Amino acid sequence: MISISRSVAIATALLAANPIFGGSATANESPDPASLEFFEARIRPILVENCYTCHSAETKPAGGLRVDDHQGLLDGGNSGPAIVPGDPGASLLIQRVTNSNSNRVMPKEGEPLTDQQVADLTLWIEQGALWPALKVPESLGKDRGWYEALRQEHWAWQPLTDPEVPPVSDDSWANDDIDRFLLAALDEAGLAPVGDADRATLLRRVTFDLTGLPPRPEELDAFLEDSSPDAFERVVDRLLDSPQFGERWGRHWLDVARYAESTGPSRNIPYPHAWRYRDYVIDAVNADVPFDRFVTEQIAGDLLPADSDEERDRLKIATGFLALGVKDVNQRFKVRFEMDNVDDQIDAATRSVLGLTVSCSRCHDHKFDPIPTADYYALAGIFTSTVNAAGLRNQMGGGGLAYYVPSLLIPLSGTPPPPPEEELKELEAKVAEAKAAWDAIRGTREGLARGPDGRPVQRGYRDRFEKLNAELLGLTDPAAQGFAVHGVRDAEQVGDTPIRIRGEAEKRGPTVPRGFLTAFEVPGAPAINPAQSGRRELAAWLTSEHNPLTPRVIVNRAWHHLHGRGIVSTVDNFGVTGDEPSHPELLDHLASRFVRDGWSIKRLVRAIALSRSYQLASEATPEHLDADPANTLVWRHAPRRLDAEQIRDAMLAAWGSLSLDRPEGSAARHLKMIEMRDNGPEAKEIHEFADASRSRSVYLPSLRGVTPKALEPFDPVEQTLVTGRREQTTVPAQALFLLNSTVVRREALAVAERLLGRDGDDDDRVRELYRLTLGRSPSDGEVWRALGFLAEYERSDSATDDVELVRVADEPEPAIGATVEVVDPDQVDQSAVAIAEVDVRPHDTRSAAWMALAQAIFASAEFRYIR
Repeated sequence: MISISRSVAIATALLAANPIFGGSATANESPDPASLEFFEARIRPILVENCYTCHSAETKPAGGLRVDDHQGLLDGGNSGPAIVPGDPGASLLIQRVTNSNSNRVMPKEGEPLTDQQVADLTLWIEQGALWPALKVPESLGKDRGWYEALRQEHWAWQPLTDPEVPPVSDDSWANDDIDRFLLAALDEAGLAPVGDADRATLLRRVTFDLTGLPPRPEELDAFLEDSSPDAFERVVDRLLDSPQFGERWGRHWLDVARYAESTGPSRNIPYPHAWRYRDYVIDAVNADVPFDRFVTEQIAGDLLPADSDEERDRLKIATGFLALGVKDVNQRFKVRFEMDNVDDQIDAATRSVLGLTVSCSRCHDHKFDPIPTADYYALAGIFTSTVNAAGLRNQMGGGGLAYYVPSLLIPLSGTPPPPPEEELKELEAKVAEAKAAWDAIRGTREGLARGPDGRPVQRGYRDRFEKLNAELLGLTDPAAQGFAVHGVRDAEQVGDTPIRIRGEAEKRGPTVPRGFLTAFEVPGAPAINPAQSGRRELAAWLTSEHNPLTPRVIVNRAWHHLHGRGIVSTVDNFGVTGDEPSHPELLDHLASRFVRDGWSIKRLVRAIALSRSYQLASEATPEHLDADPANTLVWRHAPRRLDAEQIRDAMLAAWGSLSLDRPEGSAARHLKMIEMRDNGPEAKEIHEFADASRSRSVYLPSLRGVTPKALEPFDPVEQTLVTGRREQTTVPAQALFLLNSTVVRREALAVAERLLGRDGDDDDRVRELYRLTLGRSPSDGEVWRALGFLAEYERSDSATDDVELVRVADEPEPAIGATVEVVDPDQVDQSAVAIAEVDVRPHDTRSAAWMALAQAIFASAEFRYIR
């Protein structure tokens, strides 16, 4: 078995490692006690007393060099390796402690090293630079006995099956084999499914589920008037073919891909070109790219063949999946920064596709699933052999624009046009002048003095330098001109990586060969190409038809999005601590069928949507609730709340102000590559842009820690982790938002003005309001109550709120920093109205009454829930 072979490989590596000196002696050598004593008595004190102040884990390591760690000395800092075992002359450490240049000699502070200390260091390096090795845990590399039992017992590790369709009590009830599996379980429990949903409810449900938007009144009329037996089938096909399907179901994958347009969390730096990955996902979903290919492109797109430059660029953009995770740019140590990013990539690749918490094995063998630490580092070797080209420097140092490294991006095809020569020279001169002024004043008494605005005087110098540097980057940066993206590529040097003892990046144990998980078998899995990172083979292993988890996980995600609860409720955890499937045979039926159907997401969604079970009503009887209160057996269609994006989009769609055009790029591309504070000017600009946008919510700026206000109350996605199931809370802030938010009030006023501008009486207007907002016609009683509310409101003194409308002149999508003009509502061109964080005032009591009615419907449970 694979697990045994990996254990043998690790045991061999352990035997080959010297028990005292890490990586510096052969297996047959015994540690020399005298050498050990020499290091501890003569070498370590030199490093501690003279070097640790600037080059250790206790401080930000100057020049990126650590001398309190053997690997740190071997890797070196910004200038290269500090020591070359066996060659003192080539060792920078010796060169620096013996340098005659007072500006280059080390240590910088205190007395220089004595001749004896230099001689000791030289002898130490000459004899191999021996260093006491880490104590390797005895359990490392040993397959835990209970792991094998788990491999044999846990349902998720077992090969995929194609179960026979069970007999049912009423075969005529079923539209699909999906229904037969569900009905068989209901028969066994002595329950019957409830009746079918009414047509208006069904249309609203499927339109929201497939596109994220409410049905338009004309779509409702057409469906209600169509009595043909395939009317609903044609609705589903229309929705699947619409561009809005990719926006909705692409958003589901973006949740799983922990998509965001900034690094978070400690120092939040923008990813200005992340929107290209967002658009890649939406386009791929709309094109129904087979899911196995979809995953392969995101894991190894840069390693796949392409027929054209356009296709090559698309594949490079796809690898943004691996590059756009959380990055702690405040991390002081390069190796820790790199291993944290590797951990993020392992978690994203495995939890999204396999539904496993593999990252738990970073520090120790998994406590519940058969995933030893060795498996984690077998995967880690694939990603340490991969350059995370997100455009960011890889450790703390400097400030402001020093975070951005354009060379650490993935170039696209084509050559950027050269910038105007004269303009370039002029800007370069200004940047050099500003930098010299900044360097000269920072940290000085004059620079630290407070100016009239209360800020240090030097801040103005820094701001000028950063502003000019941003202009220079905008002129010369290929990414800003569309010729580079965030992504990954293979490293120049690829190879296996050592286990990190207890997960600490500097504490290296035995090296393990690159490979895959051993929790389950994938027959025919390819061997890693030693000349490449192994990402292409990893993608093939993940998407193999013999991988038991990948098809199960994705069909379960689809079921969750259409039914509100997965067949496995823990959609991101198929391990031992996750839930067991409520219908295991149905899960395998769907997974096997999915693979046979060419891994098509659209065919999967279509089959579930056309099933009888999906079309059930949401009503519940006491008998059903007593027998199965959680609706685990799917005897009805469970009601569920719209998510944050659906609520916002539905409010905009009710008036008709929602733009279905894809905006160009993202607001984040206009941000400077500097630290962005949650309450700083950059965040304020993003909030203003989001408030003013009429685009679908999937296109709003998506920066970590800067959530658009219209989405924030309704549990938007957590952007730091793979999220297949969003949290749903009911808290007072949601009601307060719907009652007081300018966004809600403005959309309610827009609906009111639209209705009042139409011909007809108030009865007709009330009926149209219900159709626009709730996707159905009201009953006569509801019309009567609404008219009574309007009359009472107009008689009251309630319509005195201050409200204004704003317009951005000639801009369908206002840019950051755009000037907005406040205008009289009567003069507003409704097609140009945009949202801004101002209050709105109806120009008369009648408008105020209709605005209040529309807002009350927006705040209602029926508007916020799908039945």
